Amino acid sequence: MKYLKTIAVFTGVLVALLIGGISIAILGDYGWTLFMIVPFLIGFIPVYIIGRKEEIQLRESYKIGFATLGVVIFALLIFAIEGIICIAMASPILILFVWFGAYLGYKTNTGNWLNPTNSTLMLLLLCGLSMSFDTVNTTEALIPIRTEVIVNAPIEKVWENVVTFDKIDAPQDWIFKTGISCPTDATIEGEGEGAIRYCNFTTGSFVEPITTWKEPELLQFDVIEQPIPMNEYNPFWDIHPPHLEGYFVSKKGQFKLNRLADNKTALEGTTWYRLKILPQVYWNLWSGFVIHKIHKRVLNHIKSSAEKIENPK
Repeated sequence: MKYLKTIAVFTGVLVALLIGGISIAILGDYGWTLFMIVPFLIGFIPVYIIGRKEEIQLRESYKIGFATLGVVIFALLIFAIEGIICIAMASPILILFVWFGAYLGYKTNTGNWLNPTNSTLMLLLLCGLSMSFDTVNTTEALIPIRTEVIVNAPIEKVWENVVTFDKIDAPQDWIFKTGISCPTDATIEGEGEGAIRYCNFTTGSFVEPITTWKEPELLQFDVIEQPIPMNEYNPFWDIHPPHLEGYFVSKKGQFKLNRLADNKTALEGTTWYRLKILPQVYWNLWSGFVIHKIHKRVLNHIKSSAEKIENPK
């Protein structure tokens, strides 16, 4: 069949976009179906279709699977569904399951490993179960991320720079040059418990009512408003994917100060957040990495400011 490979690839693309669209637009899930089942089908379907009609080698199976992934990614960009940064973040898990799908598609067509009827039923069952799994396995648990620095200044001087801090220099870290939201400064209205702190980022402000004011040792706050976590980049359009709203939610935070000596203080920052993107074990790696970078940027600025006050040149 002259156009068999083209038909097979575009069948895989259409199935991927259909199932992915149902998962996001109808079910509101960024989960197992989107990041595991869909890439598996991207690898499996075109290889399986071609293998039913003609002999195909394993190496060619992989090429076809990843070519299909390339077409899907281009479709996500050209139809303003997703941006480059989030696709790049997802790429390790996408590559793994496309590879596995292409391998399984190849094996299905060698000998009597699986017959066509069983293969089709297996795929339909897998897709249905995965969507159900996304729905019943959402978690409300808060995830803590802690970061610490040592400040060569008295605890009282450190505290002064924790409650509010002035403009931080332009970021040098590569992660903040991708569009991910970056802290710039902090202000406060009032003093003590009930005061409202504003931690300002490049995409907006976190609004943080103070819940514990134990000067100079502990500042705790809730988060009642937050900006989008990033400005997603798409080379064709300005986009605002659904996962920018409500899928990463910061709930509360704290600064804890511990006097180590007269002129040495341990400063620890903690953020508690909720993540609604699955599989959580994978996406926690990215969110933890980014939050640590945000913590480091703020804590190092506080450290620098307090040490300049204590040891002016």
